[in-house]
Amino acid sequence: MSFNLFDGTESYIASPELRDAVNVSVALKRPLLIRGEPGTGKTLLARAVADALKMPLLKWHIKSTTKAQEGLYVYDTVQRLNDSRFGDGDVSDIGRYIKLGPLGEAFASPERVVLLIDEVDKADLEFPNDLLREIDEMSFYVRETNETIEAKHRPVVIITSNAEKELPDAFLRRCVFHYIEFPSQELMRQIVDVHFPKIEDELLAQVLLKFYWLREQPDVRKKPSTSELVDWLSALQRAGLSQDMVRNSFPFLGVLLKKEADLKAIQKRV
Repeated sequence: MSFNLFDGTESYIASPELRDAVNVSVALKRPLLIRGEPGTGKTLLARAVADALKMPLLKWHIKSTTKAQEGLYVYDTVQRLNDSRFGDGDVSDIGRYIKLGPLGEAFASPERVVLLIDEVDKADLEFPNDLLREIDEMSFYVRETNETIEAKHRPVVIITSNAEKELPDAFLRRCVFHYIEFPSQELMRQIVDVHFPKIEDELLAQVLLKFYWLREQPDVRKKPSTSELVDWLSALQRAGLSQDMVRNSFPFLGVLLKKEADLKAIQKRV
C-alpha cells in the first residue's frame, strides 16, 4: 500500500525512508515507532497518515503517571457517587460510568482509525509492554459490566518517542522503527516555504545560516527545533527586520534558546 503524505491541506514533507516505514507498518499491521528531536514532525505524521488513508485520528498523549489500562477504559466512580447522592440518573446502569480511553475507542470504532500514542517514553518502564499486549489481543474485558469489547478493525498505530529513556527490547521487536533525522538546510527550506511562501530568499538564507550555526555550537545543550525556527521567522517578519540586520546581529535570541546557560554562552560569542 502506498500513498502521499499530507498534513491537513498542506503538504507534509517526508523522506522516502519515512514513507517506506509508514507503508510497511500499515501493510504488516504493526505499530510504527517514530523517534526524533522535538519539532521534527513526529506528531504531524499521524495527521498526515490519517488524511492520506481517509481515517479518523485518535490521540493519546502519555504522561508520567499514565497506565495502559487508562487507554482502554476508566470507571467513573466519583460521578456515580454524585449521582447516587443527588438523584441524577439511574446509578444501577454501570455502563453509564464506563468511559472509553483512546485505545478503547479505537477498538470499539465501527471503522478503522489511526491512533497516535504520543511520547511513550514518558510513562514507566512497564507501560510499553503492557500497551503492546493490549494491541496484540485486540480485545479487552470490562469487569464492571462483565462485557468483552473486541476490535472490529486493527487500528493504524503510530507511537512517538523523544528518546528520553530506553524502551524494552520486547517492545522494540514488535514495532516498525524509524528515526526522523533533523532536516537538512535543503529540506528545511521546503518546510519554511509551507509556512512562509513569500519570504525573501536573502532573508531566509541569513536566517538558516544563523540557525544551523546555533545548533552546531557545543555549548548549547537544548538545541532550537523547527518550531522555534518558525517562531523566530515570524518574529523577524513582524518586526520588519531585513537580512542585513540578521547578518549583523542575533535579534530575538530568546525565541530560539530557552535555557539561561545557553543564552549566556551564545551572547558571549556574538
